[in-house]
Amino acid sequence: TERDLGVLMNNNLQWDSNIDKCIKEANRTIAWVGRNVISKESDIMLRIYKAIIRPKLEYCVQLWCPTAHYGNWTTILELEGVQRRFTRLINGIGTLPYSERLDRLGLTTLAERRIRGDLIETFKMVNNQVEYGKGLFKLGRSRRNLLTHKTANVN
Repeated sequence: TERDLGVLMNNNLQWDSNIDKCIKEANRTIAWVGRNVISKESDIMLRIYKAIIRPKLEYCVQLWCPTAHYGNWTTILELEGVQRRFTRLINGIGTLPYSERLDRLGLTTLAERRIRGDLIETFKMVNNQVEYGKGLFKLGRSRRNLLTHKTANVN
């Protein structure tokens, strides 16, 4: 396992150790918040979550994002479990179903955030707003339709 810019990976470019590290750090921080924060009102807890816990789960997520395929759902659910666990701590909504807690807090699932981030990056590449990823996507003549995903070298 090697570490580069705080991201762990093994020789096969597997990110399991990094994902485990992120989950453990976030859970440790949630436990600390649960022990030390007196007021668990939603506005305070939401600020704590967005400032301290969610960044631990999303640092370099474009690199190690778990994809939805057979055998990988456990990892995705473990990541989501961190947000689920934190929202249970919030006064007044902790006993509600997870989806309702997210609605009340104005949050989305972490998986939805990862997908949204990917779409934003794709939009930037297709519209030449960034220097990386040039030639990665092929557009139709109208430049409105993404035709194919090229398998070209990306510099």
